[in-house]
Amino acid sequence: MTDTEHTTALVTGANRGLGRRFAEALVARGAKVYAAARRPETIDIPGVVPIQLDITDPESVRRAAEQATDVTVVINNAGVSTRAGLLDGTLEDIRLEMDTHYFGTLAVTRAFVPVIERNGGGAILNVLSVLSWLHPPTSGAYSAAKAAGWAMTDALRAELAPRGIHVAALHVGFMDTDMVSYIPADQKTDPAVVAELALDGLFAGQPEILADELTRNVKAQLSAAPA
Repeated sequence: MTDTEHTTALVTGANRGLGRRFAEALVARGAKVYAAARRPETIDIPGVVPIQLDITDPESVRRAAEQATDVTVVINNAGVSTRAGLLDGTLEDIRLEMDTHYFGTLAVTRAFVPVIERNGGGAILNVLSVLSWLHPPTSGAYSAAKAAGWAMTDALRAELAPRGIHVAALHVGFMDTDMVSYIPADQKTDPAVVAELALDGLFAGQPEILADELTRNVKAQLSAAPA
């Protein structure tokens, strides 16, 4: 997975934020890129192939896999943040978080694993979060879904390695995107920097990419006993 010029990538949620930066970075590296979004008409990135994909809709996922038959890399980036608490948030919002970050990501992975295998192997990158490990009650639904995504990613890595597919996780804190526009700018990372760092790690075969100091510090403390 070092020859980006012969890579064909699918990036979910590519119309904005980090997904857009992934698509732009992959094009700059010479890859063919399917830029996926629920509304493909919102994608205006030069050099990509827009594709319709709602990761929570099984029929949409099936159609995308039938269309993008030359994919070797999948960037599972599409996400949502309802900021729902587990006790006071609506069950609809909590289910949306899990449907997107867990079931939706898994659906895309299951649909594209046979595609990647037919094309000789490749890689999958799941965009997770520092909140996979840090679970504030103000983001209970999001944290729970990302924690589930982390477990899924680890299990898939072991399952898919013998089949020639490398699975990596990107963990990152706040980025300068509209999803967290309420966070002060000095607490956010440039998503373009995160995308480049993540792609470097993915193509180097790293199992986890920790994109900022906050994330590295939280990961280092996981084995510490709770106070």
